[in-house]
Amino acid sequence: MPSVVMSHYGDARSLLTSPPGPSSRQPISWLGFLLPSPVYDFRLCWLSGKRLASGRAAVGGAKMAEEKFRMKTQVPESQKPRPKKAPEFPIVEKQNWLIHLHYIRKDYEACKALIKEQLQETQGLCEYAIYVQALIFRLEGNIQESLELFQTCAVLSPQCADNLKQVARSLFLLGKHKAAIEVYNEAAKLNQKDWEICHNLGVCYTYLKEFNKAQDQLHSALQLNKHDLTYIMLGKIHLLEGDLDKAIEIYKKAVEFSPENTDLLTTLGLLYLQLGVYQKAFEHLGNALTYDPANYKAILAAGSMMQTHGDFDVALTKYRVVACAIPESPPLWNNIGMCFFGKKKYVAAISCLKRANYLAPFDWKILYNLGLVHLTMQQYASAFHFLSAAINFQPKMGELYMLLAVALTNLEDTENAKRAYAEAVRLDKCNPLVNLNYAVLLYNQGEKKGALAQYQEMEKKVNFLKDNSPLEFDSEMIEMAQKLGAALQVGEALVWTKPVKDLKSKHRTNSVNKSALQQPLGSNQALGQAMSSAAAYRKLPSGVVGGAQLTKPPSLPLEPEPTVEASPTEASEQKKEK
Repeated sequence: MPSVVMSHYGDARSLLTSPPGPSSRQPISWLGFLLPSPVYDFRLCWLSGKRLASGRAAVGGAKMAEEKFRMKTQVPESQKPRPKKAPEFPIVEKQNWLIHLHYIRKDYEACKALIKEQLQETQGLCEYAIYVQALIFRLEGNIQESLELFQTCAVLSPQCADNLKQVARSLFLLGKHKAAIEVYNEAAKLNQKDWEICHNLGVCYTYLKEFNKAQDQLHSALQLNKHDLTYIMLGKIHLLEGDLDKAIEIYKKAVEFSPENTDLLTTLGLLYLQLGVYQKAFEHLGNALTYDPANYKAILAAGSMMQTHGDFDVALTKYRVVACAIPESPPLWNNIGMCFFGKKKYVAAISCLKRANYLAPFDWKILYNLGLVHLTMQQYASAFHFLSAAINFQPKMGELYMLLAVALTNLEDTENAKRAYAEAVRLDKCNPLVNLNYAVLLYNQGEKKGALAQYQEMEKKVNFLKDNSPLEFDSEMIEMAQKLGAALQVGEALVWTKPVKDLKSKHRTNSVNKSALQQPLGSNQALGQAMSSAAAYRKLPSGVVGGAQLTKPPSLPLEPEPTVEASPTEASEQKKEK
């Protein structure tokens, strides 16, 4: 039998179908190589090929049977179940993401247009769209409209505390603090661990002047979560109660919690500045300027400290920096005016103070300073005008009545001057200068008994101040008190000679005889000293004589301590001498 020659294009299956025959030694080509052909046992090969063919026939028959069964059981395509699609969002909520995107980008017009479309599709049932619309209305100043929309949200979702918080917030902005408290209490029932609810309740109670409840709520807020805003509000409550020590303690804790908060550091520095603790005040104000060199509040306070110590040029340099940031600040122009006053540039001082008064017409400190400058310039009618206005805004400050009495004395209205002095003595239980000036007026009017009573009251206040504080009194005041004491002990109209500083006074006295140069006691120096009394005795401690405390000015800003020259114009005394 011939042997099989298999090339590299040949089929291996031909080996199985070749008829059996004797073995051959002819070479076989495999991939281009000539190899000796193997010796086959054609009998075994033939048998195995027969078995393989029978096996293939069996497998083919099984496949055909399986195909026939599949064709019989095949389901038409129209009856097949369709694959399930991804679940769609409800139509009510499908545009929420886009509404939120426009809102956070502050594209309010596009946001409102989208909200309007969404509410039309959902027939006004999309809670998020209504909520965002209410927020936009609030930002635009339409508080009542925002309140109505937030109430709609609360109806749609009554168990949501955020909706109730927004309703209460709108009520608070409308000034309905009691109603806001009720809604906040309802929100607190839904979420008892929300510090914001406790904080806002404290703010509402503060506006209602229920300070104890406000403090309880703010302390609860701090226990839940500490925030700078809660500390600031709690400190303000203590300031409203007049308790500076507790306010300082609260602000200390706030600074420990947030040491880089410049507002807290500035406020704490101002409180120390008001108490006269200049070292700590300077330290905290310096820290505030370290973190924020452009903090105008800290710069203004630092300039006020320098101004208080008489360094007016450096203070003006500081104020120049502040003027670039806040050119329309009333405290800034008030302090600039008092710097010019300390430098004896009175016209510039009045100009700056009147600008401050234009910006803040109801600030009694500015009116006080205007009255003081006009007294120095001998414009007593203008001084009376501004001091009267200051008294209307601050009716319980004795120093204002004393300066008003000085103006009335120079306007030759002695009776009203006495009434003003009496009111000043009633209100001010700490300042000895009030009693000294009143005693001088009574002595010049011939009422020695009343003058002696006021002099003795002045001595009590001076002794009390010496025992409780290292306060240094003005030398001119001490000299005047000694002269008045000597005059009251002698019991006769003692006159004394002192050089007159003002040129106008010199011009007047040149036309008078030699005896006219000797002026009645207190007609010049004591009244001039009275003009600077507010600044000179602002550092008086809060000790009391008779149970009343010294009225302290507000903490920001502090006015300087000017040294006012003696103001003449004692026409009534000169007429008496003539």
